[in-house]
Amino acid sequence: MVSQSPASRTPPGYSTSRRWFIVVLLALAAVFAYVDRVNLSVALIDVDFKQFFQLTNTDRGLTNSAFFWSYAALQIPAGWIVDRYGSKYPMAMGFLVWSVLTAITSLTTGFSMLFAIRLLLGVGEAVMHPASMRWIRFNFAEKQRGLAIGLFMSGSKFGPAIGAVAAAWLIENHGWRAMFLILGLGSLLWLAPWLLIVRNDRGTGSAGQSAAAAVEAAADEVPMRRLLASPVLWGTIIGTFCYMYFVYFCLTWMPAYFNEARHLSLASSSLYTTFSFAGMATMSILGGLAADRLIARGIDAVRVRKAFTIAGFLLATTVLIGATSASLNVALFFSVLSLSGLGLATANYWALTQTLIPSGSIGRIVGIQNFAASLAGIVAPILTGWLVDVTKSFDAPIKAVSIFIVVGIAAYLFLVREKYAPARA
Repeated sequence: MVSQSPASRTPPGYSTSRRWFIVVLLALAAVFAYVDRVNLSVALIDVDFKQFFQLTNTDRGLTNSAFFWSYAALQIPAGWIVDRYGSKYPMAMGFLVWSVLTAITSLTTGFSMLFAIRLLLGVGEAVMHPASMRWIRFNFAEKQRGLAIGLFMSGSKFGPAIGAVAAAWLIENHGWRAMFLILGLGSLLWLAPWLLIVRNDRGTGSAGQSAAAAVEAAADEVPMRRLLASPVLWGTIIGTFCYMYFVYFCLTWMPAYFNEARHLSLASSSLYTTFSFAGMATMSILGGLAADRLIARGIDAVRVRKAFTIAGFLLATTVLIGATSASLNVALFFSVLSLSGLGLATANYWALTQTLIPSGSIGRIVGIQNFAASLAGIVAPILTGWLVDVTKSFDAPIKAVSIFIVVGIAAYLFLVREKYAPARA
């Protein structure tokens, strides 16, 4: 009998239903994390909040970026932590920290304190992506991984979709302080099922992984020098930055764009933000599932995932059509379409990394990839705020988004290629 390759073998340790339930838990963790990221963006268009902190557009951009300074700096260390200690307990500790910090935001009395709390929030959330991606990598075979990642990543899109509406409703009915308190403390309920259901996977790839499989994962490790020499890694870094630049522009400035450039109310601005991210979440699941189906039929995984990734980027370029239109309806349609379309890339560009990078290095690679994503979280809100202050318009920021998307397409076309995948030692 022919043995299965590591990429096609279904890892042991959990029943099928429990594995998928844990993916849902990871998606819910991402929902809570991204609710805690977008709630500030909604608060920043609240009149009482703006008057209390006396923020300029540049200040608003800087405040939105504060989270990502610490988050970016800790991505590679977080990858090392989950490679060393597993996913269960680092994830639980990070979740506890970021939820409590969100609640503490309700006690802020000035800009410095607000900025500091957002910096610390980035510390708490730093472990989420490396821990989640590592768990998926070791518990799902290639032909199922796109859907698993799509479900997980949908949480990072449903989070802003839910958070924008929830934050707007809470602010309008109870004020911004109550909003931060309720969202922060309410999310703590997630910890109970995570701690009860997920097994400690420290030192192994999956909870029931055999000693032989653990040795196999260790042998699969690639030295950092080889990773850094690979065009695949640099193409992934560039592509991830460009993808996330658009996402974080939408996450941090889309409510303000709808409110200030298109003159929608706070509630309507939040609603269209919700439509955009809900569409992206749905497409991330469907894109991951469709790619998995094609791979299961024998089509090359790298070709399939690259095609979906590039298609998503191409659809994202339609944001420029809406931005240059005088019609409100056209602008809203393409704002929703462009971000929803990018969802085709969501599961597949992450799964593509896992396909091309050996499993023993996955925690560090996820950390590096998410570091690139976090740099976009720093640059996008600051550059957007500065451009709005200088040009008094959102036209230049949206043109910047389009340029980055084109650069991302080029990175995946020319650098992220199977022949450039890092070789083992």
